[in-house]
Amino acid sequence: MSSKYRRLAGQLQEQIETGVWQPGDRLPSLRESARRSGFSLMTVLSAYQLLESQGWILAQPQSGYRVAPRQHSPANAARPAFHAAEAVDINAFIFNVLQAGQRPDCVAFGSAFPHPSLFPKEQLARSLSRVARHLDPAHQQVLPPGCAELRRAIARRYAARGMAVSPEEVVITSGALEALNLSLQALTRPGDWVLVEAPAFYGALQAIERLQLKALAVPVDPVHGLDLDALADALARYPVKACWLMSHCQNPLGVSLAASARTRLLALLNEYKVPLVEDDVYAELYDGEQAPLPLRASGEGVLHCSSFSKTLATGLRIGWVAAGPRAPEIQRLQLMSTLSTSAPMQLALADYLASHHYDRHLHTLRRLLAQRKHWFYQALCRQLPTGVTVHPSRGGYFLWLSLPAGLDATELYRRALAEGITIAPGRMFAAGEQFRHCFRLNVSLPWNSRSEEAVARLSVLIGELMAEV
Repeated sequence: MSSKYRRLAGQLQEQIETGVWQPGDRLPSLRESARRSGFSLMTVLSAYQLLESQGWILAQPQSGYRVAPRQHSPANAARPAFHAAEAVDINAFIFNVLQAGQRPDCVAFGSAFPHPSLFPKEQLARSLSRVARHLDPAHQQVLPPGCAELRRAIARRYAARGMAVSPEEVVITSGALEALNLSLQALTRPGDWVLVEAPAFYGALQAIERLQLKALAVPVDPVHGLDLDALADALARYPVKACWLMSHCQNPLGVSLAASARTRLLALLNEYKVPLVEDDVYAELYDGEQAPLPLRASGEGVLHCSSFSKTLATGLRIGWVAAGPRAPEIQRLQLMSTLSTSAPMQLALADYLASHHYDRHLHTLRRLLAQRKHWFYQALCRQLPTGVTVHPSRGGYFLWLSLPAGLDATELYRRALAEGITIAPGRMFAAGEQFRHCFRLNVSLPWNSRSEEAVARLSVLIGELMAEV
């Protein structure tokens, strides 16, 4: 009952704040409220008592509950830390930034993918060649859930980490983004509320916009990670249908959830019965000896999504979702959208994974990414003007930077692009304007004279912006 009465209390509190119920208005009786909401009398009573204890309503003998006068209501209480957006409209801006970033002459600090030189192109080409020699064109289409050999290979990788994931619940998709989109679509209907991070991976915002959902953006701190108090507040106040977040190397901040935070997060989602879409595309890019386990390892109701695009080759476009009992629904949705994922690519990837080269490649990839991240971080700290913050993080290949308040990273993006340098401005990662002074850098590029010159030029452009304020 605990999650139900808190949810009902949150809904009533929102109605009071938005003026649906004015000071002095009599609230529906316990029985009437139970009839309207479908909750039990005890749940409604507990919700009213919670609001009374917080000063939102007053109990009056023989006359039920009324909205408290303004002077008795918590008018000075802190506003919720999360941001509620009834509509998300960001796709056009993201499209323009991504299109501009495809210029081959640019230093691609704004790219979302590791530098192509880090991928094992020759080994993948050999696998694709072997598969092509034996491929029957009449049977090259693989319908959902995808190639059985690849699904078994993915299930074995889960098993190596102590996780029991059946190949039957693995659905192969066209990259992780399709896995994430299909998962969210399976859990929601237009108009539903979805919890996301702030800042968030822009793909989550695009999915919310496309599916006509409403976003509850919960802050993520570059050091401390997800604000679980704000998340608990959002869950109590809104009828959340799904949560989409990254547990490891969050994009764009790079921060990972601590063990204690993971435990509390799962407990909150379990209490409110909110399913989680876990975006775990950076799981293999950890910095350290021990691979972190996904939230799926200790939580029910988690749809675990990942891909090989960040570790093997961007162009493969092979991802998956371990969807548990929702796998059949995911397959039906995929059949109505992309139909299937490239059969030759699936078979080539299964061949490559069988060769046991993958883990050796990952070991080298993690070492190189950690080195490059360190070199870029040191160079940025040396060259950037005072007042610019470079937020350090472990794992992955992104750095998050904050300009002094009042500066516009979108303007920096435009000026840098004119000089052949791309960045990912903070406006890409939120439905509002709260990260307009921030930007993300991809530091997987080789550290050479070209990169060094680009960092130096970026520092000059920032200095010029600061001088104009």
